Amino acid sequence: MLADNAAEAGLTLSALPPVTRTSFTLANGQTVSALAWGDARPELVLLHGGGQNAHTWDTLTLALRRPLLAVDLPGHGHSGRRPDRDYGPWRNAETVAAVIEQAAPAARAVVGMSLGGSTLIRLAATRPDLVRRAVIIDVTPNSGVRSRALAPAERGAVALVSGPPTYDSFEAMAAAAVGASPGRARSAVERGVRHNARRLPDGRWTWRYDLFGERPASVGDHTGLWTDVPAITVPVLLVLGADSPFTGAEDVAEFRRRLPAVRVEVVPGAGHAVQSDQPLALARLIEDFID
Repeated sequence: MLADNAAEAGLTLSALPPVTRTSFTLANGQTVSALAWGDARPELVLLHGGGQNAHTWDTLTLALRRPLLAVDLPGHGHSGRRPDRDYGPWRNAETVAAVIEQAAPAARAVVGMSLGGSTLIRLAATRPDLVRRAVIIDVTPNSGVRSRALAPAERGAVALVSGPPTYDSFEAMAAAAVGASPGRARSAVERGVRHNARRLPDGRWTWRYDLFGERPASVGDHTGLWTDVPAITVPVLLVLGADSPFTGAEDVAEFRRRLPAVRVEVVPGAGHAVQSDQPLALARLIEDFID
């Protein structure tokens, strides 16, 4: 469906890039799936948000035109699920570090949005050898607190994680996603659902993430990451969606206080998922930052 992504974004491509799904088995037996774009060693590593998967970056990646690795975080997409169901940034960072060591040790930057951005804060603070530059998209350690205070309509597609885990039909599932994403094209939302849904043996449909039911507190409360922010020594770009309620002026001020060198950019016309709302603007920011 990449041709559809390109057409919607107004991208003219002479040919679609090669994309390969690859899998990594870590020392602890955990399996991690990822999409490898291009034939060369990855220049970027992309980490999606909670309830998403590696395909959330498809349009952005077409615009970047660079070899990269888009990872399915544990418990998401085609990656394995953890028995302890701990998909918080601390465990995620350990997993992502092992993948980068294997597949992208010389990557020029790591990009993370929402849960992926929280994971990146931890990763950049503890493994600067693997994160030469960090692009953190629409998240601070306080975003989980803000999210819990929002009404479902304000949370947009993020609210689907708190909705029903199964649907009687794909059409019902897609309708729920379209209703939660009023600012995006229906075709784009439905395409995202195709990538993020799987059919159960009984004929019902469910999401490709393990976020329903009881989970450890670390999955939702990331405020402990504030202590990691001042430990980051690599250049950091914090990208915010102008229309997103998941960060606030106080959060950004605290980020700046703890990491004065951070570069902050606000993208007009974008909500929480900047890569979906304004992929070309985000691509330009990333290109400028890494070059």
